[in-house]
Amino acid sequence: MKAIRLHEPTGISGLVYEEVPDATPMLGDVLIKVAAVGITHNELDWPLWTCRAGHQRASMIPGHELSGVVTALGYGTAGIAVGDEVYGLADQFRDGAAAEYVAVEARNLAPKPRTVDHAHAAAVPRAGLTAWQALFDHGRLAKGQTVVIHGAGGAVGSTAVQLAHWAGAEVIGTGRGHSRQLATELGADRYISLDTDRLEDVVGQADVVVDTIGGEVLAASPALLRPGGALITIKAAYELPAGRDDIRQVLFVQESSRAQLAELARLIDEGHLRPQVGAVYPLARGAEAFSAKAAGGMPGRIVLEP
Repeated sequence: MKAIRLHEPTGISGLVYEEVPDATPMLGDVLIKVAAVGITHNELDWPLWTCRAGHQRASMIPGHELSGVVTALGYGTAGIAVGDEVYGLADQFRDGAAAEYVAVEARNLAPKPRTVDHAHAAAVPRAGLTAWQALFDHGRLAKGQTVVIHGAGGAVGSTAVQLAHWAGAEVIGTGRGHSRQLATELGADRYISLDTDRLEDVVGQADVVVDTIGGEVLAASPALLRPGGALITIKAAYELPAGRDDIRQVLFVQESSRAQLAELARLIDEGHLRPQVGAVYPLARGAEAFSAKAAGGMPGRIVLEP
């Protein structure tokens, strides 16, 4: 089968499109004919060169957000049938889905949303699970509360805006000025442009802050929270200022969840959640796609199609 692959941790420059050994489903796996795979521009730099068994990997196929059709089942796999259209998030310590076929644990998959194509379905898993877990699992966001979402125009941020709006929260988005229209269309009640506006204007107004930016924006976030609030970040741990022991801070990495993927699919099919696809490239141009996203200025998830 064809795939894009790294043989050394050299980043985008090391990506090659080549013939690789066929994917084989193991215990509890399904084999998927990949229809689309979502990529994150910096995933090639993540420390994923050690497999779950602790051995150094000789090569790596990227792209772990996927949508496709089940073609075979591994031993002991239940709840999924050959021919099912599924989507999900593959294990990052195994080869990814930037290939014609991929073997994925069945527990990491859910039925694909019916109302969107494979390209839009593949744009959902990582951003959707991250946003859901930030808002509801860690932030405990409830109807009527106020949430500030930093990076509201990005993949995670734009998903979080939609989910928070659906949950009945007041949504304040932040980001660059060019993202104002998108964030507002997706459900932000207010938008603060980090280019021209002042975060100080929402000091003490938030019950939850979701940070996807880090740096100075993260450092300014505790002041935005009311007592009892929660600062949820996917970027870096931050030492809370003296006197702010009245708020929580959570740094987390998203986990795969079939139940949450199924709920995200339901929200898409009911029109509450709109996947954001920036551009679609053929798999053979995978290196070009990574480079285009890394250059910046391209909203939404980049998707590859074998």
